Parts: sequence; structure tokens; C-alpha cells
Amino acid sequence: MMISYPGLSKLKFKQVLYQNVILASDSGTLEQLKELSSKRKAIEESINDNRFITDAIAREMSGGLTSRCEQNIQKLERYLPLLENLVRHVNLKGKNRQIVSWISDLKIRWSSVLTSSSIFHLQGSKFYQVNDIYFELGMTLFLYAALLRERALEVLSSDLVQSAALFRKAAGVYNYLAQEVLSNLHRTQERPPEATSRVCSVISLICLAEAQAVTARKAEENGNTGGVLVKLHYGIKEFLVEAIDILHVANKECKDVSSRLLDFILSCKTLHELKSYKHLAKVQKDEHKEIGVAIGVLRWALSNAKKFLPKEESWKLVYKQVIDESSEMLRKYEHENEFVWHEKIPLNDELPLPQAVKIVSIIPYQPQKWERTLVFKV
Repeated sequence: MMISYPGLSKLKFKQVLYQNVILASDSGTLEQLKELSSKRKAIEESINDNRFITDAIAREMSGGLTSRCEQNIQKLERYLPLLENLVRHVNLKGKNRQIVSWISDLKIRWSSVLTSSSIFHLQGSKFYQVNDIYFELGMTLFLYAALLRERALEVLSSDLVQSAALFRKAAGVYNYLAQEVLSNLHRTQERPPEATSRVCSVISLICLAEAQAVTARKAEENGNTGGVLVKLHYGIKEFLVEAIDILHVANKECKDVSSRLLDFILSCKTLHELKSYKHLAKVQKDEHKEIGVAIGVLRWALSNAKKFLPKEESWKLVYKQVIDESSEMLRKYEHENEFVWHEKIPLNDELPLPQAVKIVSIIPYQPQKWERTLVFKV
């Protein structure tokens, strides 16, 4: 039972024709620039639902992949090494005025899915143009990580191990983006939240929290005791507290980050905190035979959880279900205590606190670097 934040891959971007702007000195370089444009266009058409091929042809072109998400991941994995190679050759030329002019003329434009205005923009998507090749690399990597996360959600119901691994892989891409790519992006132009290091760090932590949530579900299926689940769910809460702290700083730097992102993180944090206390109450009753403590834990946790209510309807449904389950558990414990145990309920400051454990980590992103020579007319 997870709260979901879909749509991070719904980015839009305008066409770029590398070969029409960057002047090649030989036919090999020209072909590589054309290949870059072609592979980028294939991604654009698929992501923006502008492709003119049937599902059967798309499946055949991808080597038999049936998932649209997997097909798009494959397209990006074919484009990214070529783009990394272009970035490397552009950097070799340093601050060459001709290269700078070409990058500006490429008109690299991407929309955002994380701004408040992205939902209400009257003229359709707002596009950000940043005259920097690192903007293209950064937004492409953001899209790649978003699709990995989307695929993790796609396989969640059928393969928990694969889902957790995909969340960790997405976290690794977002971390690489925050630490290695966006630090090179010039700060002189307006850019979307997706192209800021702190926002990418926030989403990396969200992916880690989601990976641990899947791990907790797997642990529950494997019959692990409540003590393990207490620590796993409280560890998820800790990941999300860190994400909230970073997001507060990010909001000062990038004023237009949608409040929906914060509401999602707060909803997940409160949900998993409640789950942790629910398992803690079960441990106190079943293992320590302290039903009074269990009742005190549940009363405190429910009181705290009811102070917050998610804004999105689908999140409310999940949230309400966990609150109802915890309330029913409390009712049973109180009934049993009244007629059998007659234990005193401890004060709040006498109650035990959950311990957190973080057992998931990022899978580091290793960019594939294709060493192809590019020769420009400069």
C-alpha cells in the first residue's frame, strides 16, 4: 500500500536539429550529429505521444519490449551515450565563441512537471530555454530517471525485487544528476526545478524511500516480525524528513516548485510513521505482553496522524485505510485491556520510540561513454 506521485516523465521538449546548427568538418561528424537528432526525435515523439507507428511496430523495433515505458528507457539509453560524447567535445573547446553561439542557436527548450504553473499555464506547457549543453544532458537524465521510477511502479504488483532495484537505480541517476551534472550548468538563466541540484536530491531520497517501502512489503510477505517492520517504516520516514529539509532550502532558490511535491512527501512521511507505530504497538502487545504500552503508542500515533490530511483524493484513500486499520487495532486492544488485563496506559513521554534503519542505497549511475571523434568547423 503506497501513495504514488506519477507524471514525472511527462516532460515536453522542442525539436533540436544538431546538424543544422553545429558545422561539421567531415562526413563522420555530420552523420553523428544527424544520429543525435534522429534518436532525440524518436524520444520526443514517443514521450509527447506524437509517434505515427503502431504498437506492434514499436514492439518489433525495440526487440520485443511490450512496455511503452521500457521502450522509452531503451531509446534514452541509445541517445545518452551520443549526447555525453557531444558534451565532452564541446567542453574540449572550452569557451570558444563559435561553440557558444551554436549552443545558443540550438534553442534547447524543455517544459516542467514540477512547477505550480505547469498545471495552470493557459497557453499549454511553459518552455524553458537554457543555452547550455548541460541543460540538455540534465533534463534528459531527469527524464531517464523518471522513466526508471515509472517502470518500478509498473512492476510493483508482480516483482518486488525488480521494483526495489529500479527505484534504487532511479535514485542513483538523480544523485548523479545533482552531484555531477547540474553543478556545471550556468546560473544566469531561468531554469525549471528539474534542472536544480537540490530538487534532484529530493527526488533521489523519495526514490530511496520508495525502494525501502517495497523492501518492507517484501519483508512482510516473507513473514518477518514486527520489530523489523518498525525499523523499516521508520527508516522510510527518516529518508523523507531529509527530503523535506532539502526541499525547504530548494524553495528559497526556486520559487515556483509545486506545493504538490511537498504535500506528497508529507503524506508519505506521516503514513509510514503511523505504520511504524502500528507495528511497534503489535510488538509491545505480542512480544513484550505490555498491552497498556501498545494502547498508548496507538493513541499517540493516531492523534498525530489525524492532524494531517493529504490534499489529493487517491492519497486520502490510502491514508484513511491505514488510519482505519490502526483505529480498529486500538479498539480491540482497549476492549481486551478493559475486560482482561486492566493495565495502566503510560503517559506520552513514557512511551517507547521506534528505531530507524535504512537498508537501501542508491545504485550508482555509470554513464556509458562512447569515444567517437567529432570535428567541428571552428
